[in-house]
Amino acid sequence: MSQTPFLEVSEAISLMGGDTLYQCMQCGLCSGLCPWPDVESPFRTRKLMRMAQMGLEGFESDDILYACTTCKLCVVNCPRQVKIIDVVRAMRAMIAESGATPPSLRPIMGSIHSQGNPWSEPADKREKWAEGLDVPKFDGSQDYLLFVCCTSAYEKRSQNIAKSMVKILKAAGVTFGIIGNEERCCGEALRKMGDEEQFGTLAEKNIKMWADKGVKKIVTTSPHSFVTFSQEYPELGSEVEVVHYTQLVKQLLDEGKIKPTGEFAKKVIFHDPCYLGRHGEIYEEPRDLLKAVPGLELMEFDRNRKKALCCGGGGGRLWMEAEPEQRFSTHKMRQADEKGAEVVATCCPYCISMLTDSAKGENLDEKIQVLDVAEILAASL
Repeated sequence: MSQTPFLEVSEAISLMGGDTLYQCMQCGLCSGLCPWPDVESPFRTRKLMRMAQMGLEGFESDDILYACTTCKLCVVNCPRQVKIIDVVRAMRAMIAESGATPPSLRPIMGSIHSQGNPWSEPADKREKWAEGLDVPKFDGSQDYLLFVCCTSAYEKRSQNIAKSMVKILKAAGVTFGIIGNEERCCGEALRKMGDEEQFGTLAEKNIKMWADKGVKKIVTTSPHSFVTFSQEYPELGSEVEVVHYTQLVKQLLDEGKIKPTGEFAKKVIFHDPCYLGRHGEIYEEPRDLLKAVPGLELMEFDRNRKKALCCGGGGGRLWMEAEPEQRFSTHKMRQADEKGAEVVATCCPYCISMLTDSAKGENLDEKIQVLDVAEILAASL
């Protein structure tokens, strides 16, 4: 059945950030690489791109437009260099402007607007995780601002990542501080969900706050914050140097400022976070840190590094439901079990959350631990 293109819609998508849309020649490599077809999802990247080019309706549902986890596997392999994530983001921005964002995401966006975090937690409890740890406030004199992402600040399981980082940085003699309750979300999830306007406002406030407080260098616990601060904030005027903690800690290890001595005699399989790997191009640092831990046997998933399978939590999916068989994290936990791993290690709070939930869902939580690299390293110091 023939359909009439609505080029005004297509042009609007292009103007809102999807300007590489028309480079797509419908080769289909994106759909061939995307993990969604493997779990019987109706989502097809190629079809979504064609609908965007034609300005056709019908892509707005949770399992189509909002299925994309922004894992970047399609982008890094696209022969036409189409910035597919930017196109998806532009399409979601159009939906957000019309007020038709999926119901499951609206409370998340509202919480970021009102409380500065997506977890519906009070802003004045952001630094509560640090109680009893003697974590200094950033005053401009320290080497680094430690930016603890919203998940590691508020979510109980993830708070241990932040605590582990404090232990590591103190052991290495690195001076650092946190901003604490004044701090707000990096805005990464907000932007990926389509709220461009609020992302810009939030980012500008963060950039101003850093300037006022004399922040020159930031170390992040989350790859999502790392990519947002290092790749997107500079477009809005940020000049702060940003590193993910695996980069800094690898440097400290090479300089002999930290030395893991406690044995961790377990088989550890490493999961590459999409935002650290394909978005941030950081692959070896977390592996080098794990290799430095005495007794640790490092293992790999069949798909790793640039071809790694996503956990399924990016692009706002962390807050959306998926059938058990459609959870990428569940398939990763099954493979880890098949390979005889005792620990699944990663270095992203979203991945920790998704993999932990899947471990419980598969009754593997007593057999396989899900740990952040920082937790393993801190335990070995």
